[in-house]
Amino acid sequence: MEKNVLDYVTEKSNDLINAFSCSAEAKAAAKDWLSAVGTDSEADETRKYIAELEADIMPLDNLIAFAESAQGREYFGEVQAGGVAAHAKELKENGEVYCDCPACAAVAAILEKKSEMLG
Repeated sequence: MEKNVLDYVTEKSNDLINAFSCSAEAKAAAKDWLSAVGTDSEADETRKYIAELEADIMPLDNLIAFAESAQGREYFGEVQAGGVAAHAKELKENGEVYCDCPACAAVAAILEKKSEMLG
């Protein structure tokens, strides 16, 4: 992996780890990948990391459905759930595909470098 890509993905991986909205699984995958950089297991961990990121990034349709569900209202709170759904609908109307929370934004940035990461 080229140094500029490695540096970029490393920075975004640290952003992901520090994001309040990062899942435990994505955080663990980011840490595992960072630990594997420069080792014999880097390629394998890169594939695992990308698979986890692809599984974790939140499509807006899923976010809207969750925020408008009983579970979403329970999770976010009644008022916040409505705001989350409205924001997600606005993003979708503007052509976005994924949630723009800090974790999803970091994941999207990393996945933009997927082909360079996989070599």
